[in-house]
Amino acid sequence: MTQPGLREVEHETVISAPADAVYRLIAEVQNWPRIFPPTIYVDHVERGEHEERIRIWATANGEAKNWTSRRTLDAQRLRITFRQEVPAPPVAAMGGTWIIEPLAQSESRVRLLHDYRAIDDDPESLEWIDQAVDRNSRSELAALKKNVEAAHAAEDLTFSFEDTVHVAGSAKDVYDFVNEADRWSERLPHVATVRLTEDTPGLQELEMDTRAKDGSVHTTKSYRVTFPHWKIAYKQTTLPALMTLHTGYWTFTEDGDGVTASSQHTVTLNTENIARVLGDDATVEDARQYVTNALSTNSRATLGHAKTYAESARG
Repeated sequence: MTQPGLREVEHETVISAPADAVYRLIAEVQNWPRIFPPTIYVDHVERGEHEERIRIWATANGEAKNWTSRRTLDAQRLRITFRQEVPAPPVAAMGGTWIIEPLAQSESRVRLLHDYRAIDDDPESLEWIDQAVDRNSRSELAALKKNVEAAHAAEDLTFSFEDTVHVAGSAKDVYDFVNEADRWSERLPHVATVRLTEDTPGLQELEMDTRAKDGSVHTTKSYRVTFPHWKIAYKQTTLPALMTLHTGYWTFTEDGDGVTASSQHTVTLNTENIARVLGDDATVEDARQYVTNALSTNSRATLGHAKTYAESARG
């Protein structure tokens, strides 16, 4: 019998891929920022063979939220159940199930079930949750379908790279420089303007205008999740023309005589814009080099200034 105030909804899609492949993709949460548009970052809190606790940072109706969920993985039945342990207001309780059903050798149905309640069973809050669940579920299933079906085509278009410097300073000082992005327009020559908000501690919304080598200015927007003083993970939601995906993280690891500071990027190229941006004769490899050089130049500049800042602080 359904509890009073409890809402139960279901969304589904059909994917041209084997059911076990779809299951693996959903089970591997480290890929979620790349395949689900609302997801910013996912971190394992506990991890066992069939049970795990994960912390998720994601947007809902344009607002950044985070929560902790417990998941049960059933590879034999192709099911993953989840339950939020610490829901973000106005949610009082949230859970559900991923169900993957084989339809044919290379086709499967994915059903996404949710059950939830609002704090104090407030009707306005429940309506807000209805909209968020519906929007995110549709977005997640559409992205999942697109990602699985285009996996082979996108394989050569998705790549990662990393820039690293050694700093004769403290991890805290290097972290502080990167964390205090609201001061980047003063500290970094390639940053024209910055708009940084952090309504929830550790969850930042960052919008900035950066100058390219040719003098052009590009606006990007990112959500960042901070872990003092060792990591900052991010996902860009407003992207330059040559990218359909840009996620990454900054890490700060103390070693014997200082800190190893790194900037990692994962990118998927937007092939539809290559000719418009780089010319009719430009290739995917040209776009790869262009994007790598542009992002690396900015990362190395930021790391270089962070190094100077931290080493001066140690002084």
